[in-house]
Amino acid sequence: MSFPVALQLYSVRNHLEKDFVGTLKKVKELGFQGVEFAGLYGYDAETIRNLLEDIGLEAVSAHITIDEFLGDIEGVVDKYIAIGCKYAAIPNLAAQRRPGEALWEQTLEDIKKIAAVAKSKGLQLMYHNHDYEFKIIDGKYAIDELYNRIPADLLETELDLCWVKVAGVDPSSFVKKYTGRANILHLKDFAGSKTENMYEQIGLKGEKAIQSKAFEFRPIGYGRQDIPTILEAAEEAGTKWLVVEQDSPSMNKSELECAEFSINYLKTLL
Repeated sequence: MSFPVALQLYSVRNHLEKDFVGTLKKVKELGFQGVEFAGLYGYDAETIRNLLEDIGLEAVSAHITIDEFLGDIEGVVDKYIAIGCKYAAIPNLAAQRRPGEALWEQTLEDIKKIAAVAKSKGLQLMYHNHDYEFKIIDGKYAIDELYNRIPADLLETELDLCWVKVAGVDPSSFVKKYTGRANILHLKDFAGSKTENMYEQIGLKGEKAIQSKAFEFRPIGYGRQDIPTILEAAEEAGTKWLVVEQDSPSMNKSELECAEFSINYLKTLL
């Protein structure tokens, strides 16, 4: 099997803040073929597009908050298309927008509206899950309701397989469930299980998860995930890109060192 591999740049955000261009070059040197953005660090679209062309990285996707989209849907879409992105994902929902909460129904409508504008301009919208979308409402997972309510041509999945497993669902089976709709897949590994500060580790200050065993993100291949089986499922599902993400470093390694561990492990399988 063979997949191109991108890095979600949030994984190396502290390096990017210190040396944006140098970090992108290092990402390429490690063997990643593309990147997924989570912020632009003050650079404009044209500059980033030119940088990526010079370095030899593809702009696969970007994480864009629902509020940023709603502030100027057409302008935001145009900006990321100018960078070269073909995909963009809503990465997270504020507490009141989550399944079963006050703004959940409004959120579904907002996502549908954003997706329609994006599609009309040539940008494919995706939704990037955590574990809270696996809340059961009316006998089904809320994440399935999201994808049932919004047509597949408007909204694709960006399944984050760490959070799928944390929710108690088998990642490989869930990938295959969304065959044809899982063009971009978030590979993420971890050790332990839900812990009190789990959401704080992804930058959501003040949010807590249920106390359990210790939890930490790990480089791909160094945690609980069955990566070979996941890759087989991704091949069956028609996945086009794998995106590595590690929200916070571990194993006494830096962000870039963790990214290197991940890509080196994947090179043994791809």
